Parts: sequence; structure tokens; C-alpha cells
Amino acid sequence: MPATYLHLDKHAQGFHNLCEANHKLPDPSLTNLGEQQCQTLSQTFPNPERITHLVASPLRRTLYTCLLSFPAAVASGKKVLALPELQETSDLPCDTGSDPAKLKEEFESKGQVDLSRVHEGWNSKTGPWAANATAIEIRAREARLFLRSLGEAAAQNASEDQHIVVVTHGGYLHYFTEDWNGHAKFTGTGWANTEFRSYEFVPGSPDASLVETRESREARRGSETPLTADEQRELRATAEKGWQDSGFQTPKEQEVQAEAKL
Repeated sequence: MPATYLHLDKHAQGFHNLCEANHKLPDPSLTNLGEQQCQTLSQTFPNPERITHLVASPLRRTLYTCLLSFPAAVASGKKVLALPELQETSDLPCDTGSDPAKLKEEFESKGQVDLSRVHEGWNSKTGPWAANATAIEIRAREARLFLRSLGEAAAQNASEDQHIVVVTHGGYLHYFTEDWNGHAKFTGTGWANTEFRSYEFVPGSPDASLVETRESREARRGSETPLTADEQRELRATAEKGWQDSGFQTPKEQEVQAEAKL
């Protein structure tokens, strides 16, 4: 059966990236520089003709990044599938998505975005959508499982590998890839705007875990030895404490208290 590859991409610069005060902006779009970054990505992304699927977080900056960065795929009729499980981790206004009705008004008329999986409450930041580590980890696993199934289903009727572009958020990508190396390189993430990395699924993994392709890893880190599982756990704990202290994530004790009230 043909293989499935995920090409993970952090969104381009949004207005919330300009300063901390802009974190109060609700679901901000891309800056002019962000649009330029998309233009650059559209010219540098390798072998765009291989793209079989476009998937993005339903926040405006990720949807626009996907539409602007992969114009040939969009022009060929591939819709961007908006997947709520890919939303950013915090409950700040800038990381909270718009209501489904507003997204439909902005995107659906052009026929380029599939919002069928975006339902009322997806942006509530409560329950399964909460801004705590447990909920985020579960969402990331569900997203990986869905994307693996998407690739496998398409591969049943195809002779070529499936190449799924996934546009999401910097903080979330650490949970999604289970890779915490360099988490503090930028604000809340180790991923630069429009940076992309390529992954494949670990065969037989019940969590649909990922491993970065050799070509992708060597292109950005050379022959550096990957971190051990213990080192990854230590980095995750450090990253989560920093995010909690900065207000980007619900502290563990508050998460426990919230569960106790249910």
C-alpha cells in the first residue's frame, strides 16, 4: 500500500505575533509580511504537485496560510479541510477561533474551504477543547489518528504515496509531533513562521505517532542524534511550566480542580 506523509507547516506571521498587546485580538489574520511569507513558501515548497490533501486549523491565520501557500493545489480543486483538533493550545483571544457562522461567511462562498467538521462549541476552550495539557494531548492524538485514516483511505484507490499538508500552530506542533526539542527558540515554540517539516507514521502505533523523515531532519539539524524519550519528557515538562507561568496554558492544579467539579 502507498505510504502517507504529513508535511507540517506553522502558519505565517499574524498580527498577534507583532507584540504581546495583540494577544487580545480575536482570531487575527495575517500581516502583509505573513502574506509575503506564504508567497515565498509557495515558491520553495518541494514538489507541490505531489500534494494530495490540504488540512488546516480553523483559525483564520492557518486557513489563509494554507490557501496562499499552496495555490496550485487549491487551483486544482483541492479544498482546505478545516480540522478543529488542530487549533492552538491557549485560550487567549488570539488563539480562540471564530464562530462557525462567521467562518462560513468569510470562506465558504469561494468554495475553497471545507468547514463540515467545524461545529458550534469548537472554539469554547472548555471540555475537549480546553487549554490544558491533558485535553491538548488528546486532541493531538485524535488529529493524528484522523490524518492516518485519511491517508490510508485515499491510498486504497491510489498507486502513489499520499502527501498531506497540515497547517497549524507552533505550540500545538510540539504536542502533535511529540517532539519538544528547541521549544523555547521562539515565543512559545521551536517552529518559525511558515517553517515546514515532513513526517511519516510509525508502523503499528496505536497513537499514530510520527517520526520525522531523514531528509527533513537532516536538512535542519544535520547528523545530530535524536533525543531520547526521557529527554523529550524533561523538555515537555519545562515547556509546559513556562507556558503555564506565562498564561498560555491552564496550570495542572487548576485542571485537577476543574475535573473535581464535574
